[in-house]
Amino acid sequence: MMRTGRDHPFGSWLLGPTGQGAKRLRVRVQVLLTFLILGDNIIGAVIASLFAAYVLPSPAPTPAVRTALLLLVPAYVLLAGAVGVVVGTAGTLRVSRWLRDDRDPSDAELRGTLRTPLRITLVQASLWAVATLLFTGVSVALQPERAFATAFVVAISGLVTSGFAYVLTEFAMRPVAARALSRRRADGVVGLGIRYRQLVFWLLGTGAPVVGLMTAAVFVLVQRDATVDQLAVVILVLGAIVLVFGCALTVINARALVGPIVAVREALEEVERGQMDTEVVVYDGTELGRMQSGFNEMVAGLRERERLRDVFGRHVGRDVAAVALDDVELGGEAREVSVLFVDLVGSTGFADEHEPAEVVEMLNRFFTVVVEEVDRHHGLVNKFIGDAVLAVFGAPNELADHATCALAAARAMSARLAREVPQIGAGVGVATGEAVAGNVGDASRFEYTVIGDAVNSAARITDLAKDVDGALLAAWDSVAAAHPDEAAHWQRYGTERLRGRSSDTELGVPSSEPT
Repeated sequence: MMRTGRDHPFGSWLLGPTGQGAKRLRVRVQVLLTFLILGDNIIGAVIASLFAAYVLPSPAPTPAVRTALLLLVPAYVLLAGAVGVVVGTAGTLRVSRWLRDDRDPSDAELRGTLRTPLRITLVQASLWAVATLLFTGVSVALQPERAFATAFVVAISGLVTSGFAYVLTEFAMRPVAARALSRRRADGVVGLGIRYRQLVFWLLGTGAPVVGLMTAAVFVLVQRDATVDQLAVVILVLGAIVLVFGCALTVINARALVGPIVAVREALEEVERGQMDTEVVVYDGTELGRMQSGFNEMVAGLRERERLRDVFGRHVGRDVAAVALDDVELGGEAREVSVLFVDLVGSTGFADEHEPAEVVEMLNRFFTVVVEEVDRHHGLVNKFIGDAVLAVFGAPNELADHATCALAAARAMSARLAREVPQIGAGVGVATGEAVAGNVGDASRFEYTVIGDAVNSAARITDLAKDVDGALLAAWDSVAAAHPDEAAHWQRYGTERLRGRSSDTELGVPSSEPT
């Protein structure tokens, strides 16, 4: 699930969704770049012309200068805009061939894609530099006393316009940058980092207008015939520019900085609520983008950790996994437990008479019943031994009524197996006694197991249960240790000499079964 801190993945509906096709994305970005760059340059040219004509305290343009400006300004703006769009488009298309071919970008293509805003900005700056030389030359030829003012106005306007070109291009390229960064990680900061971006924004929003204000003051000091009204107009206009452009750039800068941070913050909240599929869109080649990709890598690591925890828990049991994650060491401890052993009857013959798929399906149903009932009664499935299962109640976590839980699980399990796996029988045995529970093996490879008389007794009782109606037997010690409500479901069966024992063991069966 993608999170970006906004309703739109890249901060604006103009940029479209994350899953848009490559062709549609290329067309969208190209249209945006064309309109944004042309609009930026036209606005810059209009402001420069008005500022030079009506704001700076310089001689009014002569008819020849006015005619030249009326012809040259629109022509150059259109020509420069077209050149800028063509050159910028050609460069963008060249570095984004990977997008057209629907493949992962190379390192060079990734750097080129992320540096597209800087490249287009340099193209715009070059065109405005040519404009500065061109219009200053016209002023020198036709009205030399306006040359310095013309150079100043065009240069400052070009600086601000080129800076806005960077911001607008970076905005338009976000979907392409995100597509590139989703397929290949950037090695370090590509393009302008946050530090230099902040410097550029300060220069555009504050530095350039203040320099203009200072320069206008110099004009007034040099031109003794400048009036107080002219100085006031200069100050008011430049002050308005500082406020408007400074505010616009501050908003743009704030959105550029806060957007990724908000996306990561909201994604963190989703992760805290357990949504491990959360990701953020990475569309920035600066430190912010590295923060976003770092978050995605962190969440991927958490997902992998949870997956391993889940697999580990499935292999050894949730309780054992929880204990192991807290403290893993060899050794065990003696404790009173109840052990349940269940083993299929005639599984070899069943396998010979049925297709492998049928055998596997039957085993899965058998194990499902056993695991569900052991879990439901707070036990631990400790081992799958071929077609047999060893479950323990009272380890690794202590269980005060382990005998009650083991007997109840055995009764429920026996009933379900008869009903849900009728193709084959299963003997179930329960015993209670002391056992050693802990990690056994080598430091490099060990397992949690339960060893002791209770385990051996449960296995022997299971063999006997296979020949009893209902196929369920329990050591009477387990019944005696159980809660009276559970003990009421059992009755004495008799005594048997278990293999390997020197004395008889008294057994019990569910009271609903014949003795």
